[in-house]
Amino acid sequence: MRMIIFFDLPSVTYADQKEYNKFHKFLIKNGYIMMQESVYTKLALNNSIVLSEKDKLKKNKPPKGLVQLLVITEKQFSRIEYLVGDKKTDIEDTESRLIIL
Repeated sequence: MRMIIFFDLPSVTYADQKEYNKFHKFLIKNGYIMMQESVYTKLALNNSIVLSEKDKLKKNKPPKGLVQLLVITEKQFSRIEYLVGDKKTDIEDTESRLIIL
């Protein structure tokens, strides 16, 4: 399974920027990889990991803005079509259940 986080956070005030940085650091620290600006992904081996990560996200969500979570299968993730630009090589997108890092 693949967890994809989409977020749009305000950055008008210093406090907004601080909350953005805090949430961004949380994502990086917890193994999320940037797909594009404000879109991060993480591999989850099973549904219990998804539920655990969802709880962590709820506890660390910023007070303002928009944060969305989409959970898809690896097969669906591997079928992402790139209309403009190239795919990032540091994100594995395979249908295989075994991924060697």
